[in-house]
Amino acid sequence: MTREIGNAALFIAAIVIGLAFDQTVEFWGQTLTNVAVWTLFLRWLHRAGQDERTALTACLVYATVGEIFLSLAWGLYEYRLGNIPLFVPPGHVLLFVLGRILALRAGEWIVWAVPLAATPFVCLLLVSGAGVFDSLLFSMFLLCLRFGRAKKLYAVMFVLALAMEVYGTWLGNWTWSTTVPWLGLTTLNPPLAAGAFYCVLDLLVMSTLHACRTRGALVVVPAR
Repeated sequence: MTREIGNAALFIAAIVIGLAFDQTVEFWGQTLTNVAVWTLFLRWLHRAGQDERTALTACLVYATVGEIFLSLAWGLYEYRLGNIPLFVPPGHVLLFVLGRILALRAGEWIVWAVPLAATPFVCLLLVSGAGVFDSLLFSMFLLCLRFGRAKKLYAVMFVLALAMEVYGTWLGNWTWSTTVPWLGLTTLNPPLAAGAFYCVLDLLVMSTLHACRTRGALVVVPAR
């Protein structure tokens, strides 16, 4: 339990300090953040068991592909240098692991408290027209809560992702487009329900892990 708290504190510090370094320290800031985040990720990967290692690797791959599509192809948001910083994909993994640690300690009440608290704000954004895309993301979040298995994780990630997004956009590490490309829908900078992307990420990771387990179970051992 103490180790989990220490790991959670370490991941939070890495994200908070890393984003600040990336924004405020010329040139070396992003380089130092890249090295620190990748070191933490590889350290965690090295200590993980087989299933955990598969999940972390899948998470890294999906996060990388997602960044390329959402930022470079779709243009939902843009990083300050117009690229995808090297620390971002493993940073998503660290935030995901942090969410899993916190979800284990969270009570069942968080599953209904988070959507209940967010609903009035989402409705206000939809009615005012200031965040139509936010309502779509929130609907995706609710679907994950309804049909997904890791309900506490989804609720925790909703809050964690919003906190990170507010912090990152406040620092200026990245900026969300207030008009969603291709769709023309309005959204906030950052979207209120950006955590919905992490819910989808979890579904993809767990589906991949299940597929790997099934494939391993179907391997036929040759007769001697």
